[in-house]
Amino acid sequence: MVGDANDAGYDDANEPGYDDANESSYDDAEDPGYDDAEDPVYYVISDLHIGGDEQLGRVDFLEELLVFLERLAETDEEAELVINGDAFGLWEFTELDGIEKLDALVETYPELFDQLRATGESVPITLQPGNHDHELAAYDEYVDRLAAYNVDLVRTLSFTRSVGDRTIHFEHGHQQDPNNRIEDFGNPHATPMGYFYNAHVTSRAGRLSDRGRYNWLKDVQAVTPTERMPRWLVSKYFYREMNPLLRYAAIPFLLLINVSVVLAVLAGLDVAGVWEMPVERADAFLDRYGLAGAAVHLLLTVNAAIAGLLILVGIPLFVLLRDVRGTVDRFGVAETELTVDPETPYEDAARDVFAANPETAVFCYGHTHRPSMGEVEDRLVVNTGTWLKRLHRREVVAGHLPPVFYPSYQLCVVRIEAVPDGVAVEFEEIEKPSPTAEELTRTERLLTLGRVPNPELPDRAVVTAEVEESVPGPVE
Repeated sequence: MVGDANDAGYDDANEPGYDDANESSYDDAEDPGYDDAEDPVYYVISDLHIGGDEQLGRVDFLEELLVFLERLAETDEEAELVINGDAFGLWEFTELDGIEKLDALVETYPELFDQLRATGESVPITLQPGNHDHELAAYDEYVDRLAAYNVDLVRTLSFTRSVGDRTIHFEHGHQQDPNNRIEDFGNPHATPMGYFYNAHVTSRAGRLSDRGRYNWLKDVQAVTPTERMPRWLVSKYFYREMNPLLRYAAIPFLLLINVSVVLAVLAGLDVAGVWEMPVERADAFLDRYGLAGAAVHLLLTVNAAIAGLLILVGIPLFVLLRDVRGTVDRFGVAETELTVDPETPYEDAARDVFAANPETAVFCYGHTHRPSMGEVEDRLVVNTGTWLKRLHRREVVAGHLPPVFYPSYQLCVVRIEAVPDGVAVEFEEIEKPSPTAEELTRTERLLTLGRVPNPELPDRAVVTAEVEESVPGPVE
């Protein structure tokens, strides 16, 4: 069973897509740097997404990453660093091919590669490809080039490590995502739907970001799931790109739209003779406040007129859209989701791994950028999160204004080690100042008072159950 576990939950293709044939038989004993006399401690990070076209090349956490690597190089533990996929944003380089992308990375971030080399002299560093850097598994040259910086490239979809008398299963997690699953792993021409999204949308955003009133479009990689992209774009346009005069003129209408719709309906009933509006009493009440009352009266009158027009247009439009949707449903045509279930596919994949390998204590993945830890069959399913900025959607306190996306950093390192009562998993947060003050306008903060997110990392948990001797079978 799992002790002291705090399931952090998930922020938001059910076939897991797990292929036992792709399970690495990586033997820890063959890896230099291991000492059988002492159980190693594993430090796991993922989803750094370093590199990309133009503005995507900015690494906001570079200083924190270098400090972490420096600290790790000085540890007295028998440690290993596992970078569990998407270390680099190779998909986001659209004008370079193959090994040229690594050349660009080394040239752009020399201090990072120098520190990897220095840390790797003391602590083994294992790098596994994700979907964004799948090319690492496609070209042999990457193995030797990364080895020169003391980085061991494991070109498999998954691999295991021993921890006490148990094991840890590592995979990036994109194989459980139908939009990013790579059917022919290692083929440089394998291009799932997610590749085209990143090559044509994300990279384009990186090239255009500095043209805005504020350099915000580069954060496109932080928008997860991608189905939130339209709302995020509307939000940033409204609060950042829209002409301020238009924005401040629209805010009162959007804040009072609910009241305006009610007034429009009541006005319609009054015209039809169904119900008489207390116009005189309302005017007398507003007259008490002089010019301010007159301004409110004018605003409500204009809003009610606009709301009435919207209602008149909206009724036939609603009927039309309902008929179109019925036609689509009859033909069985469904829109492809641009998101991934943040929980179910990975729990299903973990159950498969636990059934096939009962000694496995931890299923460790990344990909979805949501740091979390949950319990499945008395074992742990751990998501290592991301070092990119995270965006938390918050609705405004009133009206029909676009939502606000609060930025934050949750730079975290997952530490896995054998302890006397089992296998312990613990999240360590790397401190980084919140970007909220610089990136959100006063209007956004005012409209979301009391709704500021406070993301927290999961608490420490221990897998304490003994390994059950059982014959692997199908998971129900």
